[in-house]
Amino acid sequence: MLQSSKRNGVTLQGKLLRSQLPFKKYNMKETETGSSDLTPLLADADSLENQSPRGLASVSGAVFNICTTMVGAGIMSIPATVKVLGIIPGFAVMFMIAVLVDITVEFLLRYTQSGKSTTYAGLMAESFGSLGSLAVQICVMVTNLGCLIIYLIIIEALLFLLGDVLCGNESGGTLHLGVLQEWFGIQWWNSPAYVILFVVLFVMLPLVLLPHMNSLRHSSAISILLAVVFIAISSAMAIYAFWKGKTQNMRLLPDFANQVSIFDLFTTVPVLVTGFGFHVNIHPIRSELSRPSDMSYAVRISLAICIAIYFSIGFFGYMLFGESIMSDILVNFDQNSDSAIGQLVNNTVRLSYAMHLALVFPVINFSLRTNIDELLFAKKPVLAKDKSRFTILTCLLLALTYTIAIVIPNIWYFFQFLGSTTVVCLSFIFPGAIVLRDVHGISRRKDKVMAILVIIMAILTSMIAIATNLWTVG
Repeated sequence: MLQSSKRNGVTLQGKLLRSQLPFKKYNMKETETGSSDLTPLLADADSLENQSPRGLASVSGAVFNICTTMVGAGIMSIPATVKVLGIIPGFAVMFMIAVLVDITVEFLLRYTQSGKSTTYAGLMAESFGSLGSLAVQICVMVTNLGCLIIYLIIIEALLFLLGDVLCGNESGGTLHLGVLQEWFGIQWWNSPAYVILFVVLFVMLPLVLLPHMNSLRHSSAISILLAVVFIAISSAMAIYAFWKGKTQNMRLLPDFANQVSIFDLFTTVPVLVTGFGFHVNIHPIRSELSRPSDMSYAVRISLAICIAIYFSIGFFGYMLFGESIMSDILVNFDQNSDSAIGQLVNNTVRLSYAMHLALVFPVINFSLRTNIDELLFAKKPVLAKDKSRFTILTCLLLALTYTIAIVIPNIWYFFQFLGSTTVVCLSFIFPGAIVLRDVHGISRRKDKVMAILVIIMAILTSMIAIATNLWTVG
């Protein structure tokens, strides 16, 4: 009788105990002494696993979301960075940053696996307490909110008025109308406030209201496809120009003799660091995979894809426009749209880029919303399970982003400043600090050496880039 009561590893005592606990699901495990342990199947209330049930996401879905996090507004500045660096150093710097990103992501994944936290802020809290958690949350809020504002301003410039988008200036003193005004003339309904409001309400709002990152995989796939379309257009134009003998001269190395100083090289680093920064979405994406170990695989695939995208647009954009390339390549397309075909290509590029940014927006918004909720409502139920709090917080963030985007005229130096500070902290300094702290005792000597090198490189390049930008402004 006693043996039959222990079938499947569950004792009679365990059954009686379970019957008195109706509000949780329990996993009954028999110990070596024959007694039963009660282990909750549900994760803790502050765990991302409660928000994102395991098994929802595939590796391909994770790859799309990671790539979309990386390939944002910075893609249009890549050709200008290649012009400053030269083709060979440009590719070398891209590859080096991608390798460093892979290393720091591996740091975060390893300590996430060893610890109990399932968020970036929680991981820092394990190593540095509440101050560490707060530092991550502030950096995420500054970085992501800044990016979202930038995206709306760029979309406004694409659809309403196109100057030098990333510098906030009119190109050559000439007014360049947006797509809608070119098609329909200047009307009250295609003014910036109304155009952006339409995009926010009918494109972004339905996407940001999705509770799980995996739900964005299809929109992320379309976003990456639009980036590939832009590369295809640029490469086709560059190859055609090369066939006709009209391509510009390209430099393999920096032009120190005439235009470029050694300090100018460091100003390109923030753009590339921002272009490879996706650490804020590591934990939300990982939490939805059926096997967390697949995250490393997805990260490496995503980095390879983004290196290919960035180098392609940098090479063909530089090949097409040469030394005349602007800090935002869209201005070059606009300046070469005199013919009917040129105008068609220009409008296609601008519309596809605007849609690309609109689809990147909800992916960046996801980690921003999660970190704000984790900061303000740490003791509340998980955000995805509280529909009213989820909806209110989502709408407030969207309204705040829209309001600020309408009144901020200049974003280029703000964008560089972000890449020089908060993104660098999230991508390199914080992961390196976690390894050096080593609260779980799992770091090897080479890990700590690499962490020190990453932190030193990040701090030095950021300080030089900030100083150079401030000197240029002055």
